Amino acid sequence: MGRSQKRKQESLSFWKESAAKSARNDDDDEPYPSHPRPTPEECRSVRDDLLALHGFPQQFDKYRRLRLRLRLAPLSHASSPAIDGGGGAPVESEPSDGDDKHGLSQRESVLDGLVSVVLSQNTTDVNSQRAFTSLKSAFPTWEDVLAADSKSVEDAIRCGGLAVTKASCIKKMLSCLLERKGKLCLEYLRDLSVDEVKTELSHFKGIGPKTVACVLMFHLQRDDFPVDTHVIQIGKAIGWVPAVADRKKAYLHLNRRIPDELKFDLNCLLFTHGKLCHACTLKGTKQKRKESHESSCPLLTYCVDVQHVLQSSSPN
Repeated sequence: MGRSQKRKQESLSFWKESAAKSARNDDDDEPYPSHPRPTPEECRSVRDDLLALHGFPQQFDKYRRLRLRLRLAPLSHASSPAIDGGGGAPVESEPSDGDDKHGLSQRESVLDGLVSVVLSQNTTDVNSQRAFTSLKSAFPTWEDVLAADSKSVEDAIRCGGLAVTKASCIKKMLSCLLERKGKLCLEYLRDLSVDEVKTELSHFKGIGPKTVACVLMFHLQRDDFPVDTHVIQIGKAIGWVPAVADRKKAYLHLNRRIPDELKFDLNCLLFTHGKLCHACTLKGTKQKRKESHESSCPLLTYCVDVQHVLQSSSPN
């Protein structure tokens, strides 16, 4: 069995098993039932401390405002089809472009969101946005991307890195979507439950659990908690997950322990803090960064390992 096919089957198996356990409210989907952290109080405290330190990250502000707007939508929208999934987001049959009268960006299409998440892997935010803009400029529609030769797609996204891998993933995903649904559109996911979305997206080669969780949180406005390198490193450092935890188990544990209403802000803040704080991600203090927050890191009170890193780097 090829490596790609094996990864796909593992991902599909992971989501199907998680969905089945969730459907029967099975406590077995908690990989660390004896690990009591984080508590809701800790989650709120860390969220508030990081918010005071960093402010809310500008790169995620449009998604935060959109979530707030959807939750505060007028009651007149209640008569239209809606989804709950913890996020309470009303469904729109088709995404619209531009800004509304309050200056809030309208929702991107779900397919745009999925591709943007794929392009964000293993690169900087700036480069991934450049790659997405370049792709949309070269190919105005997803039908154009699917019809194009792979080399042309690779050239369009080369500035984002891993062009060959990402172009192959995007084209295979589009081909699979067209074969399964007859058109290149993922708006139907807005009508599905969280577990159904996970199962649907797991059919696409190269779309793993973290990508699915990002689509859920950012582009479907659901309450989910993606676990990337920064989140799992900080989670281990402050004792929210066991040191032996892998990403899949950390994802299951943190999504079960963190209150839904705190997931979005806390995830964005932990991601941002992980990029700025050497100590929390256990990178040491010799690595230079444009900005550093070790001396004022509010997570010191949660983590012995962080204190040890700072003390060992301090002059005698």
